[in-house]
Amino acid sequence: MELEFYVKDKYDGKTLREVLSGELNMSKNMIKRVKLYGSLDVNGIHTRVIDKVKANDLVYIKYDDDSGKLNEDAGIPILFEDEWVGICVKPANMVTHPTHGHLDDSLLTVLGTTCGNSLHPIMRLDRETSGLIGIAKNGYAHNQVATSKMSKKYLAVVYGKFEKDFGRIDMPIKRKEGSIMIREVPSDGSGHPSITNYRTFLYDKTNDISLVEFILETGRCHQIRVHSMTNGHPLVGDGLYGPNSIDNPNNSFPKSKELDNKIGRQALHAYYLSVIHPITNEEMTFKSQLPDDMRMLFAEELQEEIIRICSSL
Repeated sequence: MELEFYVKDKYDGKTLREVLSGELNMSKNMIKRVKLYGSLDVNGIHTRVIDKVKANDLVYIKYDDDSGKLNEDAGIPILFEDEWVGICVKPANMVTHPTHGHLDDSLLTVLGTTCGNSLHPIMRLDRETSGLIGIAKNGYAHNQVATSKMSKKYLAVVYGKFEKDFGRIDMPIKRKEGSIMIREVPSDGSGHPSITNYRTFLYDKTNDISLVEFILETGRCHQIRVHSMTNGHPLVGDGLYGPNSIDNPNNSFPKSKELDNKIGRQALHAYYLSVIHPITNEEMTFKSQLPDDMRMLFAEELQEEIIRICSSL
């Protein structure tokens, strides 16, 4: 990581630490790492973070925390990459972070095999969820992107059809008592505030399923899955909240076993991502087409319509 900039008038007489925090939004930990393991120069002279600077001083920062090129041979589509961030399309059934049992085949592991340091995911997608995900190449880029404006949109296939074609679900979510994984909307109104916006694009009467767009106002664990299920429309293939799950069984959808087996995962895809570049402050927007395994859940006569809808998004 290398950064160079001139001190603005409002920081005249401030310490270098105050400039790094105020102008670059550097965290205390990041400033400490740069101080200990990198270089901090002002007008070509090594400077401590407690030293004061003047307007128009030239600040130069170098910290060897970048991770080089992402592994292009991993078979994962990389839509954008520079020395700061990468945007890729995570396949379904791949964990984002290395975990017990997935130390060698996580997204970060396979993309980082050609890198010298670990990568920093900007957001998280469940193992079965496919779609767009941002990856920062150093701690500073990660902090900048993660704390700036970000917009995400999802496509899902759900059972049944929402009564209204679009709406706003405002229901608190919390961890189910006695479970480390299952979330629920508690009947007593407790839990974390959670808001999901939805819009139905198409309903397949033959299979009793809908193609729905979800946009999150909050980012709770399993939020889309819990809100959709609680409103009577669980995601196709959802092993935790679907009609064939142990915890949330529902016999209202006769074709659910057939469709769940057909896709073999929850039908959820992160198709839209908008992030602010950590250095240029440019808003970058990316889109990813609906995966074939989700599209093929619908009746044959609806395939062209689905392709048309998704192409117009």
